[in-house]
This record gives sequence, structure tokens and C-alpha cells, in this order.
Amino acid sequence: MGKSEMSKAKTIGLVVGGFIAGALISLHVPALAEKDAKAGLPIDELRTFAEVYSAIKQGYVEPVEDKTMINNAISGMLSNLDPHSAYLDADAFKDLQVGTQGEFGGLGIEVGMEDGLVKVVSPIEDTPAYRAGVKAGDLIFKLDDTPVKGLTLNEAVKKMRGKPKTSIRLSIIRKGETKPIELTLVREVIKVQSVKSKLIEPGYGWVRITQFQENTVADLAKALTALYKQGPLQGLVLDLRNDPGGLLNSAIGVSAAFLPPDVKVVSTDGRTADAKQEFLARPQDYLRGTREDPLKSMPIEAKKVPMVILINSGSASASEIVAGALQDYKRAVVLGTQSFGKGSVQSVVPLPGNSAIKLTTARYYTPDGRSIQAKGIVPDIVVEETPNGSGSGTRVREADLDRHLVNDRDKEAGKEAPKPQAAKPAKPAKDKNNKDEAEDEPLERLEYASKKDHQFQQALNLLKGLQIMQNKAQ
Repeated sequence: MGKSEMSKAKTIGLVVGGFIAGALISLHVPALAEKDAKAGLPIDELRTFAEVYSAIKQGYVEPVEDKTMINNAISGMLSNLDPHSAYLDADAFKDLQVGTQGEFGGLGIEVGMEDGLVKVVSPIEDTPAYRAGVKAGDLIFKLDDTPVKGLTLNEAVKKMRGKPKTSIRLSIIRKGETKPIELTLVREVIKVQSVKSKLIEPGYGWVRITQFQENTVADLAKALTALYKQGPLQGLVLDLRNDPGGLLNSAIGVSAAFLPPDVKVVSTDGRTADAKQEFLARPQDYLRGTREDPLKSMPIEAKKVPMVILINSGSASASEIVAGALQDYKRAVVLGTQSFGKGSVQSVVPLPGNSAIKLTTARYYTPDGRSIQAKGIVPDIVVEETPNGSGSGTRVREADLDRHLVNDRDKEAGKEAPKPQAAKPAKPAKDKNNKDEAEDEPLERLEYASKKDHQFQQALNLLKGLQIMQNKAQ
């Protein structure tokens, strides 16, 4: 798809705000409509639908508006396909568009649905949910006094939205807790900083991508430029942990920042011609519109600096595209734990009335042709969150979600990878309270790239050629 076609396309690739974020791609509406027209309409089934519609309209105990019934029917068709297809009403569609710019209203959690309950995939940093202690794997069963059972994911998300400074009470079931947990959160405008960075020590930098947004590639170029102004780098840690994904073109741009020009970053395959594409490390595949290429200003040395990529079970979609591409080209060592495993592409198709549908239209593949759907990226070196191997007991992955797509290229996908036993140091260090560091419990809120960030410290040791506490991937 060329630049002119991309600008004329009626569908928009956008991040999933409030749902499970994912890498998306623009597709032409006419191609989808033409395919449906040729297939014909199932007259008998539609007659049954019309009879049910009429029965509800005439005999339901309370009157129901036509618009409500149609919206519910559309929502049901989409939500029963897979975890990522959904109907977006006007409010949800607006929130989704605003979310790509890094600012939206709400609580700051990426969620899915499991057994009729809202399941937290990941809290977003520096948001009400993150500060209140909401954790990945939490099951939300009540919103204020409204039970979640019986609500669609879209309805539940809509209840969690609201005006800033208004509060909502979440009733949560958490693994390992005998009683439900109740948290009262105050809604606020969520402003997500896409790229964070700092010089850890002379010669070693850290760059974290929290979400893949419209400005991510430009922000990455600025971060790398700022790091190199403080001196040449001998090693770089690219931190993609708990990054739920975002825009496909941003993932391509981030990959292009560290790969040779014009190499394949990702390919997609689906039923329509527009879904069968290859995306390369070149400006026309990661720029939107006619903007200046931000990577031109990036230090050329960043192309070859030794790199370690950090991932975990919260690394999904766009972050898996980057990790998979750099892993295939052996450009970086991937360290951490197995990623989320979202290998599907969603197209957002605008509808009349400012609504839209988010439809899964393709699977995507790494440069070597690997599908990460329901499997994820397996690290080159497995390092758990803490020295004693704890911290991943509540992991939520694509394979855990109802109706997830199967991996079409790996029959073993969806099975949990063997959990390695973390190696223990011969002489654990003692702190002032005479406690072994290896026996520390996982921190409630880990400060990334700190001395207590175990995975980061092992990545830094690897870059320095020092011994690390590791478990090689099986």
C-alpha cells in the first residue's frame, strides 16, 4: 500500500485504549465489502434474526429501542469472534483515537474478558490504577454496585470511564488472596509518556517504551540523541516490559532505528489482498503522512551499539514485533520472560454515527516467518522478575483468553513454556537487616532500571560481559 493509498483509506490503524492494546494496520473498506457481497447473504439465518428481533420488539417485558437492539446484535457478532474484535460506539471510538496521541480519560488499565469478568492485562504506569495497586491477573467482578457478570467488555470499560475527579469502586479477586479486595480509584486524564530514558552510568543507556503511539519514533530519536550527547555508548537496554502494544507503523519505526535500511520487519497475512503485506525498515512504511523522517537526526552509532531487549508477559503486540525482528536478525539479545503472544492485526472500520468496528483481519509474522500468536517471544536468556524466580505467578497471556486465535505455524503454541529454576548465587548479599537479597519478595511497585530491578541488572551485566543469574530458554 503506497502513501497515496494509505491517506485515502477509510479505515484507521489505532491503539486499543481501554481494551487489550495491539498493533493495527489500515485496510480498505471496499475490499472487505466486495468480498462479502460476492459471498451472498444467508437468507434463512437472516429470516430467523428478523423473527427474534420482532419477538423482542413486540413481547419483551419492557420496551427496547431499535438502536439498542441493533448495537447489541453487532456487538455480539464481533465479541464472539476473538478477544480483540469489538464494536465501538461513538464514545469508545473517540477514546481510541485520542489514545493514540498518548492522552485519554479513565483509570489506566489494559483489560480483557475471562469467564464473564474483566481481567487486568496490565496497569499503565503513573495512572490511578497503577498507584492504587491494581495488578496484572486481577479479576474485577463488581464496578461500584454493578456486577460485571452479564456485561460486555465494552459496557464494562464504559462504566470505568468518566469525568476526571470522579471516583469508582473496583471489587477484585486476586490469586493468593482469600478475600476480595476493594479499591476506590479517582478518574483522571491519562497522559502516557511513550518513551523514557536515562544514562545509567557512563557508556550504558536505558530506553523504555511504555506504548507505541503516534510520536514514539520521534521521541525515541530524541532520547537516543540525548544519551549520545552525554558520551558514546558501549551498551543499550531497550525495555519493552509491560508494553501492551499500539500502532504498527511505530513498531516498524522503532525496529528501523536499530536495523539496516530496507530489511523486512514484519509481514501480515489474511483473507483479503490488502491483508497480505510486507513492511520494511524504510520511511514509507513507518511514517504517517508527509512528515520529516525523525530517524535522520538519530546518532548513526545507535545502529550498531550492543543491545539487550527486556520483555515479560505484559509485552504484547507491537512490542513483540520489535523484539521478534531484532531477535531474528540477531541485532539484540532478548532477556526476561515469555511475552504475551498477541500475533493478530486489527482494522478499525468507521461506521455511520461516529461509531466503528474493530475487526481482526490478519496474523503477523516475524522476518523469519515465525507467528507469535498464542505463543509469544521466547527470550534468548530467561530471567525471572526476582532473584528467587518469583513475580510471574499472576501472568496473563493471549493463550489464556477465551476464543483466542490459534497459531497457524506452531502446533505447540498456547502451551506454557517450561518454567526454569532460577540459579542462586553462591553467597547471597546481606542487607542492613541481615536478610538475603535473594529472599526478597517482589516489590509492589518496581522502579524500572533501579538497583532493585533484577531483570535490568542482569541485562546490564550481560552488556558488560559479567556473570549473570540466568536461565537459558528451553
